[in-house]
Amino acid sequence: MIIEIEETKHKLINFRSDIQELGSALRIDALREEAAQLEEKTSAPDFWNDQENSGKILRQVKQLKDKIERFDALAAKLEDAITLCELAIEEGDEGMKEEILLEAAQIEDQEEKMRIEVLLSGEYDHNNAIVSFHPGAGGTEAQDWAQMLYRMYTRWGESHGYNVKLVDWLDGDEAGIKSATIMIEGLNAYGYLKSENGVHRLVRVSPFDGSGRRHTSFASVEVLPEFEDDNSIELNDEDLEITAHRSSGAGGQHINKTDSAIRIVHIPTGIVVGCQTERSQLQNKETALKMLKSKLMEIKEREKLERIEDIQGNKTNIEWGNQIRSYVFMPYTLVKDTRTGYEDGNIQSVMDGNIDGFINAYLKMNAAKQ
Repeated sequence: MIIEIEETKHKLINFRSDIQELGSALRIDALREEAAQLEEKTSAPDFWNDQENSGKILRQVKQLKDKIERFDALAAKLEDAITLCELAIEEGDEGMKEEILLEAAQIEDQEEKMRIEVLLSGEYDHNNAIVSFHPGAGGTEAQDWAQMLYRMYTRWGESHGYNVKLVDWLDGDEAGIKSATIMIEGLNAYGYLKSENGVHRLVRVSPFDGSGRRHTSFASVEVLPEFEDDNSIELNDEDLEITAHRSSGAGGQHINKTDSAIRIVHIPTGIVVGCQTERSQLQNKETALKMLKSKLMEIKEREKLERIEDIQGNKTNIEWGNQIRSYVFMPYTLVKDTRTGYEDGNIQSVMDGNIDGFINAYLKMNAAKQ
């Protein structure tokens, strides 16, 4: 038993170099300097004159400090674990083995999570994520599958401490949804969830088919970063078709059922956005316009277009051959990503939002390509 503690101690000592390498990859020293410089700005007499800019700086300071504090806590946890090993060996206390092994496992897990963060180097990776769900052909089957995906990503966001906000919801004909949009707010939300953008395929015995036949359904997940409104995208009133309607859906508790809901069609591209969860029609309109700008900006960036007017609004068909991931409930249980090859046989766990394995595999694959 003591031998196992000694082996863990040597493993943890060797892990010091991994933590040092992680600190270099995260640019911890540079982040400390940047945080100090930004904090200095907050003490300037005119700091609050521009409240929008001051709020942005305060958010930057918090994000930097959070990352620094998590790294420092990990380094301290490693040293505490080594000390615990030494104490157990010195006293011949085998009863401390379980605690030491647990500490070691937690250190490895936290280091792996922080190392994944290093891969989030995209320009918009730190932004909030706008996630929309759309069923493919197949009526109730596909609409139910879209709602299952909505639940999965909501669970993922909540379990990671993100603020998950329902923005828009349109009930299905008999069950499920015709469409839904959520905002996942927090650091790196888009960086993680960008891997989920695409068509998701479901294979199961349908609960809506009395003969118990196996069905295949498709639904798309669209993930966009929430862009800062820097006025780089100007929308012309004549290009917008704005309608108000009564809110509905999601059990009623999340949505104000009044005529304040807003739906906007961007006529040149055919892009449709909606919002119905804010308290007033004006707030819903502002949120919908922000979503529209995010969609236009994402297409403009992806297609490397110089002008918003050049966007054509092409869409991927929600059907066989375009899926990024398959979820098989029958005749066996398996979730498999067609891009990375990563798979998980615990399909219920995946549907409960445990999708980090898929996200991390995608980020590592992308990093290897660069």
